[in-house]
Amino acid sequence: MRSQLYFHRFVAQFGVRMSPRFSRLLILGLAGLLAAQIPSRADAAAAPLAKSAILEGNVAYLRVGQVEKNLADEIRAAQSALAVSNEIAGTVLDLRFADGDDSDSAKAIADLFASKKLPLAILVNGQTRGAAAALAADLRAARAGLIFESVAGSAQTNSQTTALMHPDIAVVAGTENERALMENPYAAPAPNGTNSLAATNNLLPLVDHTSEADLVRAKIKDGGGLEPVPAEHAPVPQKPFIRDPVLARAVDLIKGLAVLRASHS
Repeated sequence: MRSQLYFHRFVAQFGVRMSPRFSRLLILGLAGLLAAQIPSRADAAAAPLAKSAILEGNVAYLRVGQVEKNLADEIRAAQSALAVSNEIAGTVLDLRFADGDDSDSAKAIADLFASKKLPLAILVNGQTRGAAAALAADLRAARAGLIFESVAGSAQTNSQTTALMHPDIAVVAGTENERALMENPYAAPAPNGTNSLAATNNLLPLVDHTSEADLVRAKIKDGGGLEPVPAEHAPVPQKPFIRDPVLARAVDLIKGLAVLRASHS
């Protein structure tokens, strides 16, 4: 092998002596280390089930990258894992930017969701292709869930996916940030400018620099006495909310349906 030739030249150049057996073991070890550092094509490609999580406490979120042979098993395992410590009200199946060519896997996943009685929201966009688009169409045909389609504007629809999947709800969402929001749906948008109060000194003349001690002394001098100072309360942190408009609509629908189911039961 060429790598062995280069290795032996390196050893000869620096005058290092070692047994043939040790040199072979060292070559194999170096080859394994290099292989671990170089990602394979399978690792670089989108995973069948790219993400699974719980949103808003009781909504299962499953994002598909590729519709492949083992996707149904991965979805089933993810659902079981999420249900261990959570009472699932419904599922969001995110097929945006998803692709694939395994039609049998798409039908198996459609049967899996059709057999469940929980609400299902299917998210698609203009980049939902191949078996992923077929999966959305099969789920819609089986009335297993509602399709939410991400569109660029109120008058613009994705003609290819719309004709195939018949979306129930179109949500206007800018595609430039859609991938980033899929990775972190709670991410806040980047500020457009420096509008912080620290950026200007115009407010300084309006600030009263009198110390609290001086205020107390003035109060006593005027005979007003001291009034109890109310205890300071730590500010309540703002609850994060989903900024992905398509995902937010889907989660709201599932949670609303869960409330209706609970009221009827």
